[in-house]
Amino acid sequence: MLVFSDLGVLSLNKNFVIPALAFGAALTAHAQAPAKIGVIQVQEAILSTKDGQKAANDLQAKFAPRKAELEKKQGDITGLQDQLKRGSATMSDDAKNKLVHDIDAKTTALKRDSEDFDTDVQEEEGKLMQQLGQKVMKVVDKYALDNGFAVIFDVSNPQTPVLWRATATDITADIIALYDKANPSAATATPAATSTPASRPAATSGPATRPATGVPAPARPAAAAPAPAAPAPKK
Repeated sequence: MLVFSDLGVLSLNKNFVIPALAFGAALTAHAQAPAKIGVIQVQEAILSTKDGQKAANDLQAKFAPRKAELEKKQGDITGLQDQLKRGSATMSDDAKNKLVHDIDAKTTALKRDSEDFDTDVQEEEGKLMQQLGQKVMKVVDKYALDNGFAVIFDVSNPQTPVLWRATATDITADIIALYDKANPSAATATPAATSTPASRPAATSGPATRPATGVPAPARPAAAAPAPAAPAPKK
């Protein structure tokens, strides 16, 4: 039995691939050549297990303080930009230039902090998906061998070459149930809380997508307002 897995479950050019399973077992079963074919949403299976839900909640709680800090910094920048906009007609040139400098400095710092946040979240998500993914794939391996599957495709990635499939071929729910039965220690886990990701200003690059771990991407700094033009000299 072979499992074809072409996972792109993590965001921002972040991928992990679970190797094809149980080549040895597949070779011993080669003579029988079972004809059953199945599909699985591996990402959904991982994150729907009790272990996956608990890990997602833990990840969200771990990064919530940093996310709140980034959002506060974004709010401070927005406040300065509003102040510059409202006072541009009455502020002195020195005051305007100082405000623009402060906005630029805070924006640069927030951009750097946001990138560090993204990197750290992605690293933790990668560990989560890799560790739980290996455990889920052991369940898939046993399930496939016990039920005579020849091939199971992971359709988490839309690029998986499966054009059509019957609903009955999807083994995702069975794998989730079998995983939780084999790992009862996480039975008290609750589903990950859903959060609304912080909106991203149009001035920044495209939004980062993440697996459904409940950790939204941090707010991105808005572009600093340009310095007002210097007044024309009096004639």
